Amino acid sequence: MTASSPEALPDERLTAGVARLAMRHRGRFSVETVQLIADSYQRLAAGAHVRTHLVVLAERFAAERLDALAHVEDPTAADGRPRVLFVCSHNSGRSQMAAALLAHRAGPAVTVSSAGTNPAGTVDPHVIQALTEAGVALEELYPKPLTDEVVQAADIVVTMGCGDACPVFPGRRYLDWPIPDPEGAPIAVVRALRDALDSHITALLDTLPPSP
Repeated sequence: MTASSPEALPDERLTAGVARLAMRHRGRFSVETVQLIADSYQRLAAGAHVRTHLVVLAERFAAERLDALAHVEDPTAADGRPRVLFVCSHNSGRSQMAAALLAHRAGPAVTVSSAGTNPAGTVDPHVIQALTEAGVALEELYPKPLTDEVVQAADIVVTMGCGDACPVFPGRRYLDWPIPDPEGAPIAVVRALRDALDSHITALLDTLPPSP
């Protein structure tokens, strides 16, 4: 399988994404790029996962995984920014809010990602509303499955209700935040959960090293 073999892809529209990712990682991830974008597409499409904008999101998901993989394979090339991963069961509520809030407050000083051990198909609409009210950007919000390379690349893994489903790798800092699942909760409850997460993020930011 190579970047020039579009017949190996589950959707021929992924070919352009393969070319962009191969260019970005020229000399490093030619074969792996195709494998990850195809695998990313299939993971997002599986079960009740993402159905809309699947090709675009598969490229975005693959780009995040390749960035993590590059970090794992060559930590000396890291830019010094701490990498924080938020994990919950469905990646439709708690982990999405936490990641969006941290990215909003830390900006480019922190690399932030989120994932679910059993991701849903969409982000909870009340979560979107609560984040919108807080002035948080929503462009990066979509549920995605947890993958090993993203966990391995993280400096800090924050879990919320996923129990033993999150893999544990040595050298990571693991935190567990006791935040209830907002699924099906009224907007007032989701706002309160958002504010509780923001308090946790304030405490987390105090422990992170200064931006390089």
